Amino acid sequence: MGKLSTHVLDVTQGKPGAGVKVALFAVRGNEKVLLKNTVTNSDGRCDAPLLQGDELLAGRYELVFGAGDYFAGQGVQLPAPRFVDEVVLAFGIADPAQNYHVPLVVSPWSYSTYRGS
Repeated sequence: MGKLSTHVLDVTQGKPGAGVKVALFAVRGNEKVLLKNTVTNSDGRCDAPLLQGDELLAGRYELVFGAGDYFAGQGVQLPAPRFVDEVVLAFGIADPAQNYHVPLVVSPWSYSTYRGS
């Protein structure tokens, strides 16, 4: 059975993004359903998979990361409004038997992601 996981890397400090709020939504048509709220641990990861086994279904999802609040909490001087604030990663799961790892590599000025396993 597959699973969905994530982690956050703070490229401005070259370390894991610890304490980042993460929300997971299922996207069904025009409706978004909140599935989980969590916070990254000291390694920038969630303590458990976001979804696994029978919870992981094919479909569209969104991860929302509280990057702006994280950087403000790190003492980074940010403009108002913040350039990178909430980072929304929209992605699809085609085969729930596989592992989907959706990391966030972020700074106050940019972000990227990729599909890992």
